Amino acid sequence: MLSFIDFKDVWLAYNDELFAAGQFAVEAIDLQVGAGEFIAIVGPSGCGKSTFMKLATGLRMPSRGRIAIGGQPVTGPLKISGMAFQAPSLLPWRTTLDNVLLPLEIVEPYRSSFKARRKEYAERARALLRKVGLGGYEDKFPWQLSGGMQQRASICRALIHEPRMLLLDEPFGALDAFTREELWCILRDLWAEQRFNVILVTHDLRESVFLADTVYVMSKSPGRFVVKREIDLPRPRDLEITYTQEFTSIVHELRGHIGAMRKTGAEVAQ
Repeated sequence: MLSFIDFKDVWLAYNDELFAAGQFAVEAIDLQVGAGEFIAIVGPSGCGKSTFMKLATGLRMPSRGRIAIGGQPVTGPLKISGMAFQAPSLLPWRTTLDNVLLPLEIVEPYRSSFKARRKEYAERARALLRKVGLGGYEDKFPWQLSGGMQQRASICRALIHEPRMLLLDEPFGALDAFTREELWCILRDLWAEQRFNVILVTHDLRESVFLADTVYVMSKSPGRFVVKREIDLPRPRDLEITYTQEFTSIVHELRGHIGAMRKTGAEVAQ
């Protein structure tokens, strides 16, 4: 079976000087992810998780190795992906609806037909907003929404053009625990319904185990994948599973891997 995401021996140095000095941000990344799979990447701060995201979206080209997404070599920024970050970054002068519609205004093939099909696209945006619990908030501005509501709108914006891959960089990190868990369930349901690929970068081990099919642990910089942990908890998962021994033992196992890396780093620093 062909992989949807395929990294073959990928290395990245941020400039020619660093490359010449053999100083890489990520190194020797081999990764094959099937279509519709949900993966999470965890690891210590500064290990290269965000660098990996730039490679996966085509915002950065590798110094060595090859990347293919959806069977096509990555040669520049991908149109088939959507992204959401820790900061929702909604435009303050646009309503919730207009913020969600933004990708359709600027990305082909939607851009050229946006004016003619605006009504149809607006209905698609409204349907998405209803799914995440924002029905009735279409005409509100970002400053009228809570942080959790803004992040829901941000996820809708990332999904409005029906991408085949969703990249999430610490999307719930700034939210309180209750809101975060609410959004886990919303993301779980959207993914179950549409089965796009997801790459989630997170510091939250519970989040990674609850949402992902597979969790990858990255080493300290230069980042490489050192652990691949398949999460064999049954789906659909509800929040009750996070209180089970089975769930907790996976979280502790992952924490042990990251703790061991931190300890090694501290010993090297002494």
